[in-house]
Amino acid sequence: MKPTSDTRKPYTGPSRSMIIALDVGTTFSGVSYAILEPGEVPKIHGVTRFPGQEHVAGNSKIPSIMYYDKYGKLMAAGAEADTASVVSQAEDEEWIKAELFKLRLRPKAMKLQMNGMRLSPLPRHKTPVDVFGDFLAYLFRCTRNFIIDTHANGAGLWHAVELTVEFVLSHPNGWEGAQQTKMRRAAVYGGLIPDTDEGKSRIRFVTEGEASLHACVQNGLAADNPSRHGFLVADAGGGTLDISSYAVRGTQPLVIEEVAPPDCIFAGSVFVSRRARRFLEEKLRNSKYGTPDSLDHITKRFDETTKRLFRDKKDLQFIPFGSPLDKDLAVGIRGGQLKLTGVEVAELFEPSIEAAVASIMSQVEASGGMIKSVWLVGGFAASPWLFTQLQERLLPLRITVSRPDSQTSKAVADGALGFYCDHHVSARMSKYMYGVEYLREFDPHDPEHVSRKDRLCELPSGPRLLPDAFDCILARSVKVKESTVFTRKYCTELTNLSTLSVFEVEIWCYRGGDTIPQWILRHAEHYSTLCVVRADLSPLSGSAEPKQGKNGKTYWTIVFSVEIHFGLTEFKARIKWNDNVGHLYLQTDRCN
Repeated sequence: MKPTSDTRKPYTGPSRSMIIALDVGTTFSGVSYAILEPGEVPKIHGVTRFPGQEHVAGNSKIPSIMYYDKYGKLMAAGAEADTASVVSQAEDEEWIKAELFKLRLRPKAMKLQMNGMRLSPLPRHKTPVDVFGDFLAYLFRCTRNFIIDTHANGAGLWHAVELTVEFVLSHPNGWEGAQQTKMRRAAVYGGLIPDTDEGKSRIRFVTEGEASLHACVQNGLAADNPSRHGFLVADAGGGTLDISSYAVRGTQPLVIEEVAPPDCIFAGSVFVSRRARRFLEEKLRNSKYGTPDSLDHITKRFDETTKRLFRDKKDLQFIPFGSPLDKDLAVGIRGGQLKLTGVEVAELFEPSIEAAVASIMSQVEASGGMIKSVWLVGGFAASPWLFTQLQERLLPLRITVSRPDSQTSKAVADGALGFYCDHHVSARMSKYMYGVEYLREFDPHDPEHVSRKDRLCELPSGPRLLPDAFDCILARSVKVKESTVFTRKYCTELTNLSTLSVFEVEIWCYRGGDTIPQWILRHAEHYSTLCVVRADLSPLSGSAEPKQGKNGKTYWTIVFSVEIHFGLTEFKARIKWNDNVGHLYLQTDRCN
């Protein structure tokens, strides 16, 4: 099988355009882009030169950090914010450092284990969306300048496409509609798109797992996997480990299907660093090197050297952080180096490795044992210890672990463009259960019903019903093709037709397992509102026939359907109206 770039189809659009993939990572970020010329096969380019990194040829990643002054004004970002002069100025002028800001967008259901440490405070007058938007604006500005400077007639090229540029934003597997909405708002705030329907339509989303898959396919890795076997892509980044399982279903053209619901866990390299910071704080508590500034510096040197190179827990490890004169033998510091045992360093990695193995094994089980190989990508994939430990611990399952030869750290940005151009994944697995609240007929012989009888509603037509019942429209672990639409029909009784103009239905998400729940527990962590679908159903008011209720009050029955389009990377739902009778009562006003 040829790499994707040899089989990619020519661009069929009517005029020149451009697509930019922005990969905002927890610790590092990158950008890739493609110029779309009618009739030509798109070629992926990377932004390989950023301000503050001019001395590093071909570096495609910059730190995801920014500095703000005390008034909330952005002062430096990316590689520029990591230079000695900026760090010194930031300290003198008391600037606020914004880092790990991506984690602030996480879903509430995803718990963050920070090992006793907190996310740094937000800059003054800034929300998480604002900070994310500032960084998108910075990446966009760098991309614009890079394209203008490196392409022949770059200024003319940019002028031709700048009002129609489309963007692909990648996000962790665990991010959902609410996070996509925040990212779209951030793109508006950062000036990437105007705040219009047309502008917002220029933003696409792809999970980091699926983007990594396309990056692997672009390198020809799908050729090594027979269609009868499944494979797993583990994108190990700074914050999250995104795990996605696939199988090749066809080769001419290449067709790939998801074979298990994707997973997302907070087990990235930043958590190894956080554990190291906590460990060093304890180890150096009674040393002159135990001050916050010294700990920050030693932890940074651990990140840059020991963490990246560690490969054997039998060997002594050293963190080079100072001059030959730095010495404190009581804590293992000699010649500017802090000595650690290999076992101590291995323990800093262990929670992340255990979580990765557990998640991979869950995917293997969910896929019915199809998974025979794991492709490890992402910045954390460069860790020899993570790589060899996954190999050793998955060997008993006869699962091979490999790393692509190409630069794994830029896999997401390149793969996001591959997703846009090639679109190999034809079916995905539903991660959770999705449904709506409806009114269930009261059964006086059911103890569960009796316990809820204080919340009984009586409709104008007479039935006595209980609220908070869950009607599942799409169950968990269901294979969904992109063209599949899940729909259910409902009806509601209204005593005032004016409410039709602002008709809305909540789509609920249940994360508690494979058994369909009977009731929505509104404040339980397994339940959340995925989105609210709004529609103007006032056109139905003319055809709705008035009826007399048992109490003599006039009411109207309205029938409609809720549709869920799940097979895309962006969840979509809508309301359709009908003129025949439905089968479930949906509540439109809360019952007292």
